[in-house]
Amino acid sequence: MFQILKPGKLIDFMSRSKYAFVFSMVLIIASIATLSIKGLNWGLDFTGGTLIEVGFDQSANLQEVRESLKAKGFDEATVQNFGSTKEVLVRLRPSGDKVKSVGENVLSAIREGTGKHVEMRRIETVGASVGDELAEDGGLAIIVSLICILIYVSARFEWRLAAGAVLSLAHDVTITLGVFSLMQIEVDLTIVAALLTVVGYSLNDTIVVFDRIRENFRKMRKGLPAEIMNSSITQTLSRTLITSGTTLFVVIALFAEGGAMIHGFATALLLGITVGTYSSIYVASALALKLGITKEHLTPVQVEKEGAEFDQ
Repeated sequence: MFQILKPGKLIDFMSRSKYAFVFSMVLIIASIATLSIKGLNWGLDFTGGTLIEVGFDQSANLQEVRESLKAKGFDEATVQNFGSTKEVLVRLRPSGDKVKSVGENVLSAIREGTGKHVEMRRIETVGASVGDELAEDGGLAIIVSLICILIYVSARFEWRLAAGAVLSLAHDVTITLGVFSLMQIEVDLTIVAALLTVVGYSLNDTIVVFDRIRENFRKMRKGLPAEIMNSSITQTLSRTLITSGTTLFVVIALFAEGGAMIHGFATALLLGITVGTYSSIYVASALALKLGITKEHLTPVQVEKEGAEFDQ
């Protein structure tokens, strides 16, 4: 029903792969540099601390709230709207005080500083040891998923394609984390979930392309590996663009209207799907080609039956 390309039109993706490699390397180096210098803005899920939600009768002035807390010694408090302009979320780093007393002190500071009626909505706390464990488990989940994908694609296709798939997935995750580090977007457990979702989504696109590459390597007796790669990616391009486009419509809606609670999750998906679509087209297949994949690697070996020479 949808037609992106005219029948028979072939796009020479592989001739532009060297430019894509340069572009990707610049992004990866910049992401690693940003992660090394600025690090990630870990949320309370990982650092531990206290989260306090308060409600105002009218729209809250966030700057006024910050100044009120700073005047009472809460210098590192993070203040943001939550759901609406009347709801405010205050995040505090771990302290030796009891949770109940911290909540009362924050509420009192906001009331005195703003002169407005404020109500406590909820208060939550996460221990530092629990935060460290979650950070370790989250990173381990991503690494294990990449290893499992490497094993799966190696068994289903060929190790050169598997290496290209895993490296392209690592490329997507690294660039997404680099943007989070650059913009200092808070990283919590929903971001880990989003990154794992991106890994699965990007892999699905890559597997579709790899299926067509394997099929064409067996069908097209003539043609260089680069030409077969170009033909395969071109044939699946319409499907890739339509799938990514319709998914992005939903993600953009979540990003724009989903509220503060899932803003980070939607941002990670938005970045990951965009970069993942690019890597499925340019990075995964091009890496396999650079590793020297040929028709022989994807053509099943024909075993001669015993006694076949006597059938003549």
